[in-house]
Amino acid sequence: MNQNSETKLNNNENTENEENADIVEEFPIIPISGDLVVFPHMPPIPPFSPHHIALSGMMVATAVEDAMVNGPRALCIFHHNEEKDTDNLTKDDLSLIGSLVQIVKYKKDGENVLFLAQGRSRVKIEEITQNTPFMKAKVTVIEEEEHELDDQSEALLRSIVDLFTQIVETSPHYQEEFAIVVQNIDNPGRLTDYVASVVSLKTQDRQKVLAEINVLNRMETLLPILTKELNVVELETKIQSDAQAEISDLQREHFLREQMRAIQKELGDNEDISVEIEEMRQKLAEMNMPEKAKKAAEREIKRLSQMQSFSPEATVCRNYLDWTLNLPWDKSTEDSLDIKKAQKILDEDHYNLIKVKDRILEFLAVRSLKPEAKGPILCFVGPPGVGKTSLGKSIARSMGRQFVRISLGGIRDEAEIRGHRRTYIGSMPGRIIKGLRQAESNNPIFMLDEIDKLGSDFRGDPSSALLEVLDPEQNSSFVDNYLDVDFDLSKVMFIATANQMHTVPPALRDRMETLELLGYTTNEKAMIAKQYLIPRQLDQHGLTKSNLTFRKSGILSVIESYTRESGLRNLERELGKICRKVARSIAQGEDKKTIVTAKKLNQYLGPIEFHPEIAERNGEIGVATGLSVTPHGGEILFIEATVTKGEGKLMLTGQIGDVMQESAKAAMSCVSSKSEVLNFDPKFFKEHDFHIHVPAGAIPKDGPSAGITIATVLVSLATQRKVSPDVAMTGEISLRGRVLPIGGLKEKVLAAKQAGIKMIIAPEKNQKDLVEIPDDAKEGLNFVFVNQIDQVFKKAL
Repeated sequence: MNQNSETKLNNNENTENEENADIVEEFPIIPISGDLVVFPHMPPIPPFSPHHIALSGMMVATAVEDAMVNGPRALCIFHHNEEKDTDNLTKDDLSLIGSLVQIVKYKKDGENVLFLAQGRSRVKIEEITQNTPFMKAKVTVIEEEEHELDDQSEALLRSIVDLFTQIVETSPHYQEEFAIVVQNIDNPGRLTDYVASVVSLKTQDRQKVLAEINVLNRMETLLPILTKELNVVELETKIQSDAQAEISDLQREHFLREQMRAIQKELGDNEDISVEIEEMRQKLAEMNMPEKAKKAAEREIKRLSQMQSFSPEATVCRNYLDWTLNLPWDKSTEDSLDIKKAQKILDEDHYNLIKVKDRILEFLAVRSLKPEAKGPILCFVGPPGVGKTSLGKSIARSMGRQFVRISLGGIRDEAEIRGHRRTYIGSMPGRIIKGLRQAESNNPIFMLDEIDKLGSDFRGDPSSALLEVLDPEQNSSFVDNYLDVDFDLSKVMFIATANQMHTVPPALRDRMETLELLGYTTNEKAMIAKQYLIPRQLDQHGLTKSNLTFRKSGILSVIESYTRESGLRNLERELGKICRKVARSIAQGEDKKTIVTAKKLNQYLGPIEFHPEIAERNGEIGVATGLSVTPHGGEILFIEATVTKGEGKLMLTGQIGDVMQESAKAAMSCVSSKSEVLNFDPKFFKEHDFHIHVPAGAIPKDGPSAGITIATVLVSLATQRKVSPDVAMTGEISLRGRVLPIGGLKEKVLAAKQAGIKMIIAPEKNQKDLVEIPDDAKEGLNFVFVNQIDQVFKKAL
């Protein structure tokens, strides 16, 4: 019904115990037709109590309203003139015997009325007292008398129960509970009424049973009707059984499909779904899918064809088929195996990065010799801004493959990788399957960005879900929870990126080939700025070389005085800032060429932000320069120490981690054991307290590589000798004074070079790492490699 129309909803509670309590002589007549005959005293189980009755006509609507005001009771009388509407009925069109009903609830919309009615008693019309606006009648209420069963009545009753039980057991249209209810009804009259209301009889036959007031006559009337109904049910069952045995599987499917199509046509929803199903079948037949996946799709199409289009389950089936039929099961892009062309593209997009480029070219070479070779699992590790993500795009371009990137930073739900099971509302495949559908090929370059920033919580561990994805021996049968069938990922080339590897779980780290993209030197940054960054910024700001030109001194000054990073992002921002100021001056009418030199930078970028830290320092007692590595690149650390009278206590400040604290204690023990060699009072460390501080106290610091630096600071205090300000050192110290190797030498060297350091002291076993450091980064630096702490003291003090 229209929600905006006038609606009445009246509930009448506490009426169940009012049967025959206040019955008046006159009742409104509600004429009903069709297959509904309301019997009195039906048991309170669905579908008998109460009856849902929907009628139309002003006479019916007015009668129901009057009944609700005065009862709420009315007469439900069957009318047998189907050609007349309810507003034009006369007494001759009505049956004289009907049911007195109690209206439980009703709802009216204009001339349409819907109400729930419970049959109470048989009634007989004695006199029609009113015809308009609705019919009223005086009636006699026929009470159900107790009937003692004689032999004839007992035989009739047993026959009725037996016939009814056979009908329920034979036909699938009836519930087994109906036969149980019959066994629990003691009154013969009510049992007869119940059977007549349950069995699918003609309306005229039901009215005959209702019209019989005498119980014996009622049973005699019902018995032949039930006998006929049983014969019809048995014949129907036999016909269906014989037909089913004769029809082949193909014929049966066709028959059922045609039947479903006819039903859907009557409902008005068959057109779209049948066309859609045929399209799916055709698409499935054309696809080269694995057998298991094909069977799963066929099964879902069959289920969808048997559902109503508006069913929620049909939506789930449709979504599953949409994903299954649109995945690139057999679609691959052809690899471009021209190695010279690939090298040219990689050189165009990225400066230097020789190791990474060589690895890609090696893969292409192997691919040309063995096309079925599995894709490698590479992991680019390096500080932000060195070009890890953009390198993945260049690899895809050089190989002629599609590129897909997903960011894993902050993902904590395992279902993001493996998908949700279809039992959940709104379930979807994981990001791997989504990426393949986006690429429309089964061999794209798949970049897993920020793999070191995966999280885990109560929803699962995404890094564990990646173990199958990133294992060439397993990913040929990757199973997404949503698809629930195998998908071959062996042709995909996975590339992961990370700023640091120690946060990646060992099992996942073991599956990947790690390639380090270390920070750039000043000269490398200048070349990249000249070849890539400046042309891109000019284009983005609508400028040309005739508007803006950078001198080499200007570029170097931006790198050294306004940025301090391993990557290039801040450098590009500063270049963009210069371009914006030039663009503004041109927009204001100052049409002249701008040449950026080191002297003019303060006009565009303001005062110098970074000064050489070492240039401002002199040698001091208790201060030494160390080197460290962070996720953002190399840094220098000024480690300071003071001494006061005390009992040999050591205090460490500056957000120092546990490993660094232990390294400081080891350094103190080592130095205190060398009092004779270093010529200081052996009681110095027992009679004084020491405070070691690492500035930039808001930044957490940890690791063992500051061990020799802390030891040098302590020796400086003990011997009152200054530490050379242009010397920086890195290395782990043992209790015996051995200098142990460290990691990240290249990043530390770059940081030292930028800070103005002249000499670097490093462990002897790290000398092999010098080959990875560019010559221009080593220029002007004196490298001293040591294996004992005594060698450090000789060079630094």
